[in-house]
Amino acid sequence: MNATIRLAWTRAATAGLLALWAQAASAHVQAREAAGFLTGFAHPLSGADHVLAMVAVGLWGAQLGAPAIWVLPLAFPLVMALGGMLGFLGVPVPGIEVGIATSAIVLGAAVAFELRPALAVAALIVGVFAIFHGHAHGTELPVGQNALLYSIGFVVATGCLHAAGIGIGTVHRWGWGRRLLRAAGAGVAVGGVFFLWRAVA
Repeated sequence: MNATIRLAWTRAATAGLLALWAQAASAHVQAREAAGFLTGFAHPLSGADHVLAMVAVGLWGAQLGAPAIWVLPLAFPLVMALGGMLGFLGVPVPGIEVGIATSAIVLGAAVAFELRPALAVAALIVGVFAIFHGHAHGTELPVGQNALLYSIGFVVATGCLHAAGIGIGTVHRWGWGRRLLRAAGAGVAVGGVFFLWRAVA
């Protein structure tokens, strides 16, 4: 094999290796981005305290009816994203675990006692607690993962939990459903008391 042919083969092999390396690098980036979204999506589902509070937002919204049925489940993720940003930036928020547990107690009690405050008051309550939940998510961003996709993941998961609460909450239109809903709220509040005990113990 003469030098010209050897050079051509060397160049072709080098180009092929570079192309494969570029594809592998691209696949690695996409996989890492997917991991960021999936990690964020899984995070709210991994803690029962988060799940209880977020489902309770949907239950309360369904119980209150329009417009709260969509205002509360929109207010929570929006403010939670702000809390997540504070967590990403390392801005300290005191009493995170206590705040999360208290959110389950208050939101569960609101459902259990069928509290009907003004819409602005209900949205404010939900928004204050969303800060604690968001901050907890933000501070637990895994190293090397995309913060934006992680945030989108936990916001989407939160929306799904709110939707589940709304779906369950639609039973309030029947007498037996109202009783069941109040019992579910009481269960959320009891769960919150347990998580508060763990947070302060």
